[in-house]
Amino acid sequence: MKPKKPTSVDGYIKAAPEAAQEKLMELRSLLKKVAPEANELLKWGKPVFESKTILFAYSAHKTHLSFIPTGPSIMPFKEELAEYSVKKDSIQFPYDRPLPKELIRKIAAYRKQDAEERDVKWKY
Repeated sequence: MKPKKPTSVDGYIKAAPEAAQEKLMELRSLLKKVAPEANELLKWGKPVFESKTILFAYSAHKTHLSFIPTGPSIMPFKEELAEYSVKKDSIQFPYDRPLPKELIRKIAAYRKQDAEERDVKWKY
């Protein structure tokens, strides 16, 4: 029998591989500080923070954590992200390295400002 899909962010974190759980909680806590008023929910099976629009999402994978703030929010930080795998709309952080908390905070704050002050919509 297939395991049930998580129905909450807490359930998602508990169902993630053990290596991912601590990093997921760390990232979640960091994003909550940037957007304390945002709602947390699952969309497309991933945790997201949402206010007027989706601010950011994240997900656990076998060897890394993906932070998804959208491509336009990644572009200003390309140089600082040079040592990480960056995709169109996401950044991969390996589990065997500490999360770059200050960099994640800056990217998340940039995305939040884009979404809330300039009304930039989710483009994932």
